[in-house]
Amino acid sequence: MYLKIEFDLFTKIVSLHPKKNIMAGNITFTMIKPDGVEANNIGPILAKINQSGFKIVAMKYMKLSAETAGKFYEVHKERPFYGELVSYMSGGPIVAAILQKDNAVAEYRTLIGATDPSKADEGTIRKLFAKSIAANAVHGSDSDENANIESNFFFSQIERF
Repeated sequence: MYLKIEFDLFTKIVSLHPKKNIMAGNITFTMIKPDGVEANNIGPILAKINQSGFKIVAMKYMKLSAETAGKFYEVHKERPFYGELVSYMSGGPIVAAILQKDNAVAEYRTLIGATDPSKADEGTIRKLFAKSIAANAVHGSDSDENANIESNFFFSQIERF
């Protein structure tokens, strides 16, 4: 009987906890890249994110070391642009954030637009704020799996709301 009461209490606490709703499918990870930060576009980019119905559940302003940027982009290690990417991403401060919304990855990918800002739809973040394919203002997870991996790379559970 004691175990059942304890388990029921735990279940009730978990069901009331705000982190309970953060699971695959309703989070994505983003970074405002150094070019977006340098151009003073943090506020306007965050405003677009909020206006699109995303809730920011974790956020930090930081500068990546080359080592950290290299680990984050390790999936691209064998590609010819890897060194430039690591250098660029460690060249200035970034804003990392976890965003929450139903169907978050797909919704955010639509909001940010094509990697090439000249091909991005009007009103998308990259159309409005990107300088080039390389300096494209923001990063956005490309799958639910990567959203979780990328979120866990930058944020511990106690840093999420």
